[in-house]
Amino acid sequence: MKASAIKAERGLKARQSGRRAELWAAAWLMLKGYRILGFRLKTPQGEIDILAQRGKVLAVIEVKLRLSLADALEAVSTDQRQRLHRAARELAARRPNLQGAEVRLDLIALAPGRWPRHIRAAWPDDGL
Repeated sequence: MKASAIKAERGLKARQSGRRAELWAAAWLMLKGYRILGFRLKTPQGEIDILAQRGKVLAVIEVKLRLSLADALEAVSTDQRQRLHRAARELAARRPNLQGAEVRLDLIALAPGRWPRHIRAAWPDDGL
């Protein structure tokens, strides 16, 4: 098998794994009382894995499937977090029912053999 074919197959498996992780994360959020507003929302700032709402909180959920929670937290760069926050604020401003919502960037970390871990305001030191 050619190197390019191996790389393409590995990419396909990663995308499939990521989509399964997002579905698990959405189910977990719904069990916790969140309403899912969208999946893989493309914006000029970047893609939002899951956009969810509970009360006045508009949660931008980044989903990471890693071997540990620490690896999941480190997998999201400061630049990416800032882009996601801007994207969520822009989406909220365009939807009348979301205006005035508290925008929060959360993480759902998934690891093999473990329950999902939802971390609200996962990066509080960002000052966003």
